Amino acid sequence: IFVLLTIWKTKKFHRPMYYFIGNLALSDLLAGVAYTANLLLSGATTYKLTPAQWFLREGSMFVALSASVFSLLAIAIERYITMLKMKLHNGSNNFRLFLLISACWVISLILGGLPIMGWNCISALSSCSTVLPLYHKHYILFCTTVFTLLLLSIVILYCRIYSLVRTRSRRLTFRKNISKASRSSEKSLALLKTVIIVLSVFIACWAPLFILLLLDVGCKVKTCDILFRAEYFLVLAVLNSGTNPIIYTLTNKEMRRAFIRIMSCCKCPSGD
Repeated sequence: IFVLLTIWKTKKFHRPMYYFIGNLALSDLLAGVAYTANLLLSGATTYKLTPAQWFLREGSMFVALSASVFSLLAIAIERYITMLKMKLHNGSNNFRLFLLISACWVISLILGGLPIMGWNCISALSSCSTVLPLYHKHYILFCTTVFTLLLLSIVILYCRIYSLVRTRSRRLTFRKNISKASRSSEKSLALLKTVIIVLSVFIACWAPLFILLLLDVGCKVKTCDILFRAEYFLVLAVLNSGTNPIIYTLTNKEMRRAFIRIMSCCKCPSGD
């Protein structure tokens, strides 16, 4: 919420990249809300849900988590295109902003809605997932494959971004422009630090769940006991949603200052 408030209150953050970070914060906020709702509707309450209600319960969290991952990809795409063109803002950026953010949510809604639209195991119980009982194993495998490809795409894009920054830094050094080269090197190191943190946290939080879901696809019913501890793996994925805005905010000096200023204002006691 504070990340969204910081972007909204600070005019210099009314730029495409910060809107992408805002979209990430929004999807992460919704993921937290959906997870809380999922917990409240779990346990004994699960047996009172109709199949449609169950799909909505699981699907809402799936949509929010998917939007979070797609937002990470959108940020990587925007950063890469910006580095490639060396233009921070132009008319085409607004269209690209709208296109990427819309794509994040449309694709997430489609992926999350596939089970309720028919790709489930209600008519083929032997193909049901253990972790998500009404989801078809083929659907689980499909989604795991999609998210793995997303992760690889994000890694490749950030590697390309870092490579571009390093190449430009070397060119400036070659031209004897030492001051600019020094600043460029500092930026490349800062970027590398951010990338390592983002990708490390992403992999640490999502890899266990991906592995669990692959086990779910491969294991026969009630043969893998670890599948009945899926909530611990899901918590890690939700935790990633909570850390994303923190990482992107704290690794950006301008945003960090604005964030602290907003926080300070919120803590100030009101005068009588």
